Amino acid sequence: MISRYLVLLTAAIAVIGANSLALSPIAAAVAASFPGRSAADVMTAAAVYGLATAGSALLLAALADRIGAERALVRALLVLCVALGLGALSPALWTLIAAQGLAGLAAGVALPSIYTLTAQVAAQGRESQTLSFVLTGWTLSLVVGVGLAALLADLLHWRAVFTVLALVAVVLALGISRCHHWGTRAGGETRSSSLQALRIPGIRSVLLNVAAYMTAFYGLYTYLGPHLGEVLQLPASFAGLAIAVYGLGFGAAAPLGRLVDRHGASAAACVSFAGLMLVYLGLMAAVQLPLALLALCLAWGVGNHLGLNLLMRQLAELDPVKRGAVMGLYSAITYLCVFAGALLYRPIFTHYGFAACAWASAMLVLPALGWALGQWRRKQAALRCRSET
Repeated sequence: MISRYLVLLTAAIAVIGANSLALSPIAAAVAASFPGRSAADVMTAAAVYGLATAGSALLLAALADRIGAERALVRALLVLCVALGLGALSPALWTLIAAQGLAGLAAGVALPSIYTLTAQVAAQGRESQTLSFVLTGWTLSLVVGVGLAALLADLLHWRAVFTVLALVAVVLALGISRCHHWGTRAGGETRSSSLQALRIPGIRSVLLNVAAYMTAFYGLYTYLGPHLGEVLQLPASFAGLAIAVYGLGFGAAAPLGRLVDRHGASAAACVSFAGLMLVYLGLMAAVQLPLALLALCLAWGVGNHLGLNLLMRQLAELDPVKRGAVMGLYSAITYLCVFAGALLYRPIFTHYGFAACAWASAMLVLPALGWALGQWRRKQAALRCRSET
């Protein structure tokens, strides 16, 4: 049975994700409200949001370890509500950009808190299944949130988008504050920061895999639309369909979390990362076949969900006492990779095309596959030692 705790956490991710993704489809409408501004100018707000989220996750996420993840999440959602309200009332573009920067600061605290609470409320032996459910919040933001944002902007006004998100954020803050028994983390008080969490044994190798994994995704995702629209000359609706299909695949993978719990994370990681590499190589081979690309986007969503689940689970289990700081590092790296992927893949796409980008992504997943194989071999060796003794 799905608890209200998981529903609240999933909805919180959906609101945060919707805000981060909604600006792109309504950028033209926003620009029309500010004379002399273009859609590209409006997207500066998205860039500021991403940088603020990364900085906040790096410097402020450890707040969840100091005051409790549920308190940190409630405060972050209230700040997000204020930021969204300011965005809805923005008289000039610079105030909208500043509001999105404030929203990024809130998101940088909220996301690690959500992941920390997910680990706390997960039943023993159902960690991956629980995390998979909460991660479907990203699917809701991608498939539902972006579509509703565009619809509200067309039917009412773009300011209605931020108004609705602000109202949902405050409702979630109230709901989470009234819930008790969120579980407890191991250990007592801690004054650790995300930077100090880098001293945790084993964390650096996992974070390097996260950086490569996220760069592989965001780099290719950034240039999927340009490839479909500019190279294949397909309509914008097809690019939107491809993104929606990816989101559906990401959400459809949620039930597979129970298989990870049943067969073990190390074995599942080997299969997941190997499968994701094959998907990237498939995207490289099907670069001129729109329908094949569409089908592979579905598989891409499934593979990305499983790989993300496994990396996040590994991080969450490293040190329960410093889980908020650890998840802060994860969120900071994720948002930095949004920029790194777009920057590093641009010359690849410009000079060699989308197929070369897909090949680069496959190679970036290779370290994660090697790490997973190493984990699996160590586990098998440990099991043999136990059987012999």
